[in-house]
Amino acid sequence: MKVRLNKFLSECGIASRRKSEEYIKEGRITVNGRTVLELSLYVDESTDLICLDGEKIKPMAKVYFLLNKPKGYITTTEDERRRKKVTDLINTKQKIFPVGRLDYDTTGLLLLTNDGEFSNFITHPSNGIIRTYSVSLNRKLSEEDRLTLMKGIMLDGRKSKFASIKYVTKNIYDKLIVTTVEGRNHFVKRLFDRVGYKVTSLKRTDYGIFNVKGIPKGSYRIITKDEIEKFYKTYSN
Repeated sequence: MKVRLNKFLSECGIASRRKSEEYIKEGRITVNGRTVLELSLYVDESTDLICLDGEKIKPMAKVYFLLNKPKGYITTTEDERRRKKVTDLINTKQKIFPVGRLDYDTTGLLLLTNDGEFSNFITHPSNGIIRTYSVSLNRKLSEEDRLTLMKGIMLDGRKSKFASIKYVTKNIYDKLIVTTVEGRNHFVKRLFDRVGYKVTSLKRTDYGIFNVKGIPKGSYRIITKDEIEKFYKTYSN
């Protein structure tokens, strides 16, 4: 399959797309022995010989991990305060990054990968990928407030809502299962806060077709290529 040259370079871990474009403009990239300067050039990694400064560029193998994040880990790849990072929990030689974020004290499903296209697809709001959370509140959720959160309220200057809110157990109204397509920072906590509730515990259990069933906290599993293909078939139009 053909892709733009700068995208190919970034996916191989050579550099960001912007930096890759600089390499092209500087004449450092050759395709099948010919120096290329066109940013719009498309290449096929299966048939084209692509080199940087005369050295063949090898496509970087895509890896995907599903982590059951414990409390006390941050979802960044670097931290000046030297706090524990989710990437510390994954045993891989590949340079990976978290897909989206979970708060420091939020637990549950977190995807990590080196595939930027997959990350962009699953997090983009237009694709409507459902996220499911187990939520505990500091007090019982009233039916009036549940309906309000389903109907939508203003947050960050736009109408925001949950896709669904269900009680975990009959007659226990402070433990809920909520779903949303939103990925904004602290979205679940902030939405409940707007109607006067504090989230005391938050765990993401599902993200699209992926879930954390059978994975202990702090542990992870490798996501297979078949699962990635199934994901794209499920959500691609």
